[in-house]
Amino acid sequence: MSRSAHPAGPRHADVLPEGHYSGPAADLNALDPKVWAQTVTRDADADGVVTVGGIDVKTLAERHGTPAYVLDEADFRERARAWRTAFGQDADVFYAGKAFLSRAVVRWLHEEGLNLDVCSGGELATALSAGMPADRIAFHGNNKSVSEITRAIEAGVGRIVLDSFQEIVRVAHIAQSLGKRQPVQIRITVGVEAHTHEFIATAHEDQKFGIPLAGGQAAEAVRRALQLDGLELIGIHSHIGSQIFDMSGFEVAAHRVVGLLKDIRDEHGVELPEIDLGGGLGIAYTSDDDPREPHEIAKALTEIVTRECDSAKLRTPRISVEPGRAIVGPTAFTLYEVGTIKPLDGLRTYVSVDGGMSDNIRTALYDAEYSVALVSRRSDAEPMLARVVGKHCESGDIVVKDAFLPGDLAPGDLIAVPATGAYCRSMASNYNHVLRPPVVAVKDGESRVIVRRETEEDLLRLDVG
Repeated sequence: MSRSAHPAGPRHADVLPEGHYSGPAADLNALDPKVWAQTVTRDADADGVVTVGGIDVKTLAERHGTPAYVLDEADFRERARAWRTAFGQDADVFYAGKAFLSRAVVRWLHEEGLNLDVCSGGELATALSAGMPADRIAFHGNNKSVSEITRAIEAGVGRIVLDSFQEIVRVAHIAQSLGKRQPVQIRITVGVEAHTHEFIATAHEDQKFGIPLAGGQAAEAVRRALQLDGLELIGIHSHIGSQIFDMSGFEVAAHRVVGLLKDIRDEHGVELPEIDLGGGLGIAYTSDDDPREPHEIAKALTEIVTRECDSAKLRTPRISVEPGRAIVGPTAFTLYEVGTIKPLDGLRTYVSVDGGMSDNIRTALYDAEYSVALVSRRSDAEPMLARVVGKHCESGDIVVKDAFLPGDLAPGDLIAVPATGAYCRSMASNYNHVLRPPVVAVKDGESRVIVRRETEEDLLRLDVG
């Protein structure tokens, strides 16, 4: 029996809690372009199967299985290019590899002219093995090991971001023992944290990252770095949060960072040439989110830094930014097959899929919100309030907390959760010994696996007992 020919499931519109839905049926066949990759469309014929990169999801499921992360290569490249173009040749764009990294992605970034930010030895190994020039790599992290630092310096990474007083000495010692002078930035915390539409300008030195600006600690870190022969201090790094839509937090952060640059000039007679404003720029997970375009962000950040430097009578330093989620997040969706459907009278309907928190921990970890759609066919059924859950032995195993899906949804249907390109595969686990899904890149009607699905042999190979 084909997926589209499954017997219709029970119509659950009558189990919607009062006040959750009213009026005519929502168009559950519509795909909001804000949350889907650019080549995702629904066929205009009666079946209404969704396609991406010129290939339909039924074919992808048959060829690669489910669950699977499906990544639109053309969309990824276009977003990367948009960031590079927006900031131009007088600034640097470092893709934040923690969002999602593979050797194919590294090659795409290299070809599109972006730099790369890594924060572990594994990410560095991936970058180097895929041919990213070391001088275009920045190495982050709050607790880099001696072996990681040594490998990075030996490889010739373009910058190491120093995160503590101990690391200043550690990197300097290793660089000097290798006969190198390592370019570095100092990561500072400026007392500003931004999440989505709000920022709080107090008490955010209480975190594991960076050296606080408060109390003169950042100024002391600069003094020590300037005195060590193994280090070349090239700039200051600041990161204020994640999933940011409002530029106000950046304005406060830039004001404080430029104030530190002015103090450095006045005390040491040195004008540092670079300022890194970090990443954290938001994307649309649901239709309610309204992210800014790269050219708008570039214009706003450039104007903020230029204005602050003019006021402090400083030369405007070279700006760096680190978009990760903002590039890869919207380019992918996770494709699932529906397993069981469980209506709960007066509450909602639980839709279980063949993945879950092992392939997307963000809902459980961050209370993240996602969209979801039936993609293997068109449906004109009344909507039901659904909660998409996984197959794991955990009550918090939720993929999409609340969303409307067609009331005739049936086992075997394919549903997809968009905007899962960032952090989902990177944070995936083998909870319950579930195998991690593949990452499938699609482009021009073709699909190819860029990270293969795990096998039972992979699991057992690590179990040496």
